[in-house]
Amino acid sequence: MAGRRRKNAGASAGEGAGETVLPADLELQDLYGAFAAHGLDDEDLDDAAVLVPPVKLPAERELAEQAKAVPMFGYALALARWAAPHRAVDEFGDLVEEDRAPAARLLGLAPAEGEVPEEAEVEALRAWSLACDLDLVELGTTAEGEHVAVPGPDLEPAEQGDPETVLELWLTAAGIVRELAVEADSVPEEAEAGEPAGGGEEDEDGLSEVEEARDEAAELLDEALQVLYETTAFAEPGNETVPLGVLAALLVVPEGEEPSEELLGDITDVMVALDPMLGDLAELGLLDYRPIDPELFDEEDGEEPAVVGEEPLGEEESARFGLVRLTPLGQYGIRQWLLEDGYEAPLVGDLAKGDAAELLRGVCESANVLPEEELRVWTAGREPVAAARELLAAARGTDGYGPLRRMLCVSALNLLGPDAAPAVREVMDDPELGGAARAWLSAQGATDVPVPDRAMALWTVVDTFAAQLLDTGGDAELLRELITDLPVNGDPAGWFGELWRVDHPYTADVLEAIGELHPDRALAKEARKAAFKARSRN
Repeated sequence: MAGRRRKNAGASAGEGAGETVLPADLELQDLYGAFAAHGLDDEDLDDAAVLVPPVKLPAERELAEQAKAVPMFGYALALARWAAPHRAVDEFGDLVEEDRAPAARLLGLAPAEGEVPEEAEVEALRAWSLACDLDLVELGTTAEGEHVAVPGPDLEPAEQGDPETVLELWLTAAGIVRELAVEADSVPEEAEAGEPAGGGEEDEDGLSEVEEARDEAAELLDEALQVLYETTAFAEPGNETVPLGVLAALLVVPEGEEPSEELLGDITDVMVALDPMLGDLAELGLLDYRPIDPELFDEEDGEEPAVVGEEPLGEEESARFGLVRLTPLGQYGIRQWLLEDGYEAPLVGDLAKGDAAELLRGVCESANVLPEEELRVWTAGREPVAAARELLAAARGTDGYGPLRRMLCVSALNLLGPDAAPAVREVMDDPELGGAARAWLSAQGATDVPVPDRAMALWTVVDTFAAQLLDTGGDAELLRELITDLPVNGDPAGWFGELWRVDHPYTADVLEAIGELHPDRALAKEARKAAFKARSRN
């Protein structure tokens, strides 16, 4: 998956390559649990670190406007204003009977005239309960002993759209709904049906079962949200919607395996469990959700319920099994929960706020980064020649990250386009930048670019290959593709005899990689011999 990578300074710099791990690759406790609780030291942390992918979020003011547009949140604000200057409530803080119908009408849940449906009153009571939970209304008792509610201090700034106030209230509401969704999913069927509970040990066993079911539901929901967060971060704009069956499969089927008949049944079970919980979260705007069509699971004429994955489905038929999309508000909420748990959850553009040196260094050293996005943010709106000069200056250096900086510099030059050419021509004779600069100019269509001398060409080969080693973490398949393009020209002994003498910090690493991965055994042997000579020289 794009962006799933960790960069390291390579063997020559004395750092080992750590395997990249993103949230969906781990159990929930590995994602959200504190590493310190597991007794991990700094070295273990580097190996076990969870990489939360960067996301793009709208400005907080825009997010606040989206939060205020969520019907249930808007209902809570409206009822809190309706409570002014004060409104009678019962001893539990709920609306009194005579106020329930007017509240439903106020929210547009019932017609202005005529009978108010019971479900409209229930919805109004839910909104009132949320207003109380958010302290948009405060409860008290008068000197005469009357229970009353009055607007809380956050109501006015929330109504005026203060982003900090609105988002804090919305995040609290999202947490409440998340907890209620889990609680509802963990209630045993007999309790829902109103069957009387037993006593003694039976009660304790029942409570234990409910608690266990609640923990399982909470874990399932958190895992689903984590996968949606990652999926949305990597999705192309407009492709963020995930079929519920695909989401369930990501939670159930081990990576790289095809779902067995048993796993298909587990996928269906997970879909059924997630369906009501995702529906609840959609009410607060975390998700856009199309629930499962209940007719799919009706047993008619003794037939078994439908099972996802048995046969290929058309787009519309697949949609009947549920569709889910994490909204920008949902991304904001999950990111805040991650930050509260002490995890780094970056935003796209965080590394693009400084100069070119800070940009390239940050992209090289950050484990959870989308390089192309950071480069795009940094180059946007900059004058091409000045930006190119700054990038080229920052790309120099023979430290462990030097090759990767130069590769990123070329990517940024591609974003700046042909207008950056004057700055690139200025470095054509630079021993570190000249080879890449000439290749870039040729790729832009320049026909007057001189061929680099032998020393520059060989140094650029090592530097380019080293950048790929750093960028991919040693991905064998990608490196084999690069190896097949090496300009050995039918004389491996002579070519490697030149290459091992190249004064580059990664010469030995590059030769060792070629020796391990090249499909031609004779050529691979020459590369290993050259790598030994390069090591011996150092």
